[in-house]
Amino acid sequence: MTRDRNGIAADFHADATGIPKEVGAYVLLIHLRDNLVVKLVGRPEATLAPGHYLYCGSAHGPGGIKARVGRHMQREKAIRWHVDRLTTKGTVLGAWVFPGGDECELVAMLTGLPVPIPGFGSSDCETCSSHLLEWPLGVALPFNSRSN
Repeated sequence: MTRDRNGIAADFHADATGIPKEVGAYVLLIHLRDNLVVKLVGRPEATLAPGHYLYCGSAHGPGGIKARVGRHMQREKAIRWHVDRLTTKGTVLGAWVFPGGDECELVAMLTGLPVPIPGFGSSDCETCSSHLLEWPLGVALPFNSRSN
């Protein structure tokens, strides 16, 4: 991740155009207009309130960040990952991308944001309580956006 004097420099993409095919990490910005009931296997049902959510993920497969974020931006798809429950019902407004980045480092940078569902997207992670965070209106993020 590239650091500048103001924090982490990140490119924000409203669509998959221009996202690099490199491996790395990303933060999806998802908007829910309505309540969304989420049921994960082995966990109690949870309801997400309308608002903005950040999902920190990684992309290490073929096509890298571009392929993974592009898939998340498609509304019609099979439910494969926890975050698909949000991206098929809400609106993905875009993503900040971090070539070579690590999703757990991104979650650590966002410490202090509310965790709406413990264990969401982090069932294989021993350090993060969740990879889904709520983004309350007006709260600054620790990375600088460069829109593409």
